[in-house]
Amino acid sequence: MPRFRFMCFAGALCVAVPAGAQIGFDTAAYRSRGEAALRRLKSEPAPTANAKNVIIFIGDGMGISTITAGRIFAGQASGGDGESFQTAMDGLPYAALVKTYSQDSQVPDSAATATAIFTGIKTRNAMIGIGPEAALNDCESGKAHHLTSLVGLAQAKGLSSGIVTTTAITDATPAATYAQIVQRDWETDTDMPQTAKDLGCLDVAQQLIGGSVGAQFDVIMGGGRAAFQPNSVRDPEYVDQMGLRSDGRDLIAAWQNANPKGSYIWNRNQFLAYDPAKHVRLLGLFEPGNMQFEADRGKDAAGEPSLAEMTETAIKTLSGNRKGYVLLIEGGRIDHGHHAGNAFHALSDAKALDEAVATAMRLTDARETLVVVTSDHSHTLTISGYAKRGNPILGVVIDERGKPRLAKDGKGYTTLSYANGPGAHSDGQRDDPVTIKTSAPDYLQP
Repeated sequence: MPRFRFMCFAGALCVAVPAGAQIGFDTAAYRSRGEAALRRLKSEPAPTANAKNVIIFIGDGMGISTITAGRIFAGQASGGDGESFQTAMDGLPYAALVKTYSQDSQVPDSAATATAIFTGIKTRNAMIGIGPEAALNDCESGKAHHLTSLVGLAQAKGLSSGIVTTTAITDATPAATYAQIVQRDWETDTDMPQTAKDLGCLDVAQQLIGGSVGAQFDVIMGGGRAAFQPNSVRDPEYVDQMGLRSDGRDLIAAWQNANPKGSYIWNRNQFLAYDPAKHVRLLGLFEPGNMQFEADRGKDAAGEPSLAEMTETAIKTLSGNRKGYVLLIEGGRIDHGHHAGNAFHALSDAKALDEAVATAMRLTDARETLVVVTSDHSHTLTISGYAKRGNPILGVVIDERGKPRLAKDGKGYTTLSYANGPGAHSDGQRDDPVTIKTSAPDYLQP
């Protein structure tokens, strides 16, 4: 089937475009580009059969303003014209919008939205794989309302399955593929109240290693290894950090015992040594918590694979099953950059997600693999006018004369800002961004 892009309301340092770069086109060139796009869309083969494989990309928090800013960011980072830059997502032939409200909130969280994506049912914020009839934090009420995920359905038909994320593998979005729980924060037994344990409810990490869906995954890659290790065990990468489990269970060892031919890896060298052509099960946990932001990944002592690299390894591993596979790939730290009011990291990770999309398109056949790119919700990122064409997306707004545009307080303003967040000034006065390096990785947009 053809590839789709679904967008919902919902890296590298940005550089100024080189002086010699072409900005804009003449009439003939614009017309030619439009005609070429139309020819490409008309030449897409009509679907002739059901998709054999399904790859679902989720850019967590990647709403429309992030997609637009991310496109410009990626184009400018490559030294070209950001506004006309074509991302891998832009190359997908179909686009649509999805509504992402939840059972109890106008703005949903990742637990409710991922549940909707993988089960088709809207639920309450902070609940995963549980119907809306259940009550938040009420273990007993959730037992009668477990939902079956797309991954579980695929596994029942003999398909392979995988999850890849840059967050902890027990975070809400990846957890929705395998877990049923009335509180997304119950990632380890330590996070759960004793009453829930007494009632037999299992934490998210246990459901991944021993659950009916979780235990069948062929590929698991992301962060979050502390949730699988007892609090008496030191992390192999950070000797000052311990595991998080209070029940004494070593779930990594449990996975290894259940998969004696499988490979457990936690650093880049081990990742590079893994051979996907052997199609053996893979568990990769590269951080105690979330993986590094893409822009910070090179600073990691033990080394981490990129999202694109993990995508390639996952596809090559899962492709050994002739019946097909279902694969989730999440750019989860886009969301974290936005929560921090930091557009640099959010856009860097959006760029990394798009590189993973490009990798998937290169490795798969559109006639047998359905590729869906979506988001679960948006953020309060806004794009202000009127910057000249080619103006750095992380910069202050400059007009056609090269002069900063000024707000009514006589100060400049950045193209990107947030409606709320840590970049606010409590005294009502704001810094003039014209005097600040707004492209710095740690700059917080106002």
